[in-house]
Amino acid sequence: MTDYLANIANQFALDSEPVSCEHFGSGHINQTYLIVTASGRRYILQKINNVAFKDVAALMENIAAVTDYLSKRADDPRTVLHLTHSRDGKTYIHYSDDTYWRVLDYVEDSICLQSPETPADFYESAVAFGNFQQQLKDFPAATLHESIPNFHNTPDRYRIFKETVARDPMGRAAECREEIKFVLSEEADGHVLVDMLSEGKLPLRVTHNDTKLNNVMLDASTRKALCVIDLDTVMPGLSLYDFGDSIRFGAATAAEDEQDLSKMEMDLDLFRIFTEGFLKACPGLTETEREMLPMGAKLMTLECGVRFLTDYLDGDQYFSIHREKQNLDRARTQFKLVADMEKKWEQMHQIVKQCSGK
Repeated sequence: MTDYLANIANQFALDSEPVSCEHFGSGHINQTYLIVTASGRRYILQKINNVAFKDVAALMENIAAVTDYLSKRADDPRTVLHLTHSRDGKTYIHYSDDTYWRVLDYVEDSICLQSPETPADFYESAVAFGNFQQQLKDFPAATLHESIPNFHNTPDRYRIFKETVARDPMGRAAECREEIKFVLSEEADGHVLVDMLSEGKLPLRVTHNDTKLNNVMLDASTRKALCVIDLDTVMPGLSLYDFGDSIRFGAATAAEDEQDLSKMEMDLDLFRIFTEGFLKACPGLTETEREMLPMGAKLMTLECGVRFLTDYLDGDQYFSIHREKQNLDRARTQFKLVADMEKKWEQMHQIVKQCSGK
């Protein structure tokens, strides 16, 4: 353990002296380390990415509010993330080199998977995110900060997209005519969820906004869901955002940047598995929320595709790429997925009804 990390670790109220601090996990946003103390207790130390999250104080207020709320209602402490405060009682520290750090209790006897090894793993991710919604259904979501403003404001994503097409800074619009045409043909649907929220037809909820399996901790023995992690993007939103992004990522039959579009479709069996787990764990959804679950899946996929295409047209400024046209390929897979969902629209609605017991 370097003196630098030791100095940071010692500013937190650990149970005893830290004896090791090593890189941990595979996250791309924050730098994560595993601390082991003299007693053998383990903690997670994270350097918060204050480029991605410019208002660290607001972000940590969100996390503290949500975890405190959940902790007071939890039977098993492993079902909630626990912040370890600094020695002066704060949820994070601002270190002398203008970096920001936090410490979390390590979730013992748990595993974290990068992708499902069985359909049961995908089901448990649905249970985890459904539980998260259910446990926070009475939390005053409007009191949370928007850690990323307009994150799922699809009409605003369209505004940025159209402005980028008009500017065409890289001269790439001509090769993307079909993709641009597809995006514009779907614009009316892009307003549906935001409009329903503003009209009071959908309730404002606490949303996680990064609902991949690798943000779920499973019990190492039973493989059952314990808790969700990586709460940086927790903010006010719609339950349909979390459900939809889970389907976009987890029920797709090909990689996000697959170049052979014939491989990409939405697997209805996986859609059913996730829907069943999510609804079983979250009975508190309104009837309208349940009815709109397919739209959540479609719009989160469409929005993601719009963001990929916008970034490609803008010169790949936001999403990191490892090869030429990777963002264009990402956009194309999302649009293929949207088109496949539209073909399976009635089946998706029927599955939701069946999983709702109707």
